[in-house]
Amino acid sequence: MAAGGNNRSRLLLVILLVTSLFLITLDLRGVSITKNSRSATQSLLAPIQRGVSDFFSPVGNFFSDVKNFGKTKAELKDLKSENAKLREKVIFNQDTNGQLNKLKGVLDLAGRGGYKVVSARVIGKGSSSTFSQIITIDAGTNDGVKKDMTVMGELGLVGVVKSTTPTSAIVLLMNDPTFRIGVRIARSQSVGVLMGEGDNTYTLQLLDPSGSIEVNDVLLSLGSDNNRPFVPGLPVGYVKSVKNTSATLTQEASVRSYSNLGSLGVVSVIIRVSNGGPKDALIPQPMPTPTTTIYVTQSPTPEATN
Repeated sequence: MAAGGNNRSRLLLVILLVTSLFLITLDLRGVSITKNSRSATQSLLAPIQRGVSDFFSPVGNFFSDVKNFGKTKAELKDLKSENAKLREKVIFNQDTNGQLNKLKGVLDLAGRGGYKVVSARVIGKGSSSTFSQIITIDAGTNDGVKKDMTVMGELGLVGVVKSTTPTSAIVLLMNDPTFRIGVRIARSQSVGVLMGEGDNTYTLQLLDPSGSIEVNDVLLSLGSDNNRPFVPGLPVGYVKSVKNTSATLTQEASVRSYSNLGSLGVVSVIIRVSNGGPKDALIPQPMPTPTTTIYVTQSPTPEATN
């Protein structure tokens, strides 16, 4: 049944096309054709023209879309490349600003202490072979850096140079378990030895059993002969708690360092100390304790309101 319907439709289409051609031929030969017949023919052909136009219109749109797709794809690629460059620029600016802030703090402390320093970036951390607490910096013998020189950060002591190359150096951090440094308590001038424990906590042992040690006491580097490996007067840490025990002959305390060794980006190697060192000029000032003032307003009594 469906096949018969299709055949009749095709036959009707052929008849309409033949009739249209016949009328066009007569018209070209000068044979008069009434307006009514011409209008009727146009009315018959109009649906066919619309059908042909509707059939080929998606094809034209398809090729147009393909052309525009290639252009859009290229524009998207350019936008992605531009976004990647902008992202890299933002990251670079943030990193640069962070390093500049660190460097400013280091140079400020070095200037107040009278230290001549060589600043360097940290380019490596840790050692999988020795499990020691070390960093690698991008300054070496070409910059005047030598073994057994003190390394400082923006808040105080960081470590000591252990080995060098012309362009780099290995620094042993002060929290390494093998690290030892002589310190003095700024308040009482008692002398002791500070030992690293592998994290941000250290142990202080006073050399004088009768020495005075209290919580929040500031510890400064005692210094070494010819200022190597340690210069004098550099802030090291502060006392967190005092260990009261009779098991040891000397007093002990738990100490926190001023430098955050986990966020080192820029450090400075102290090349020379001028004017005999800073003495107590670099003692960190305690942060002021914030206070809150409360004002109480007394409400009027009922008698007063009457």
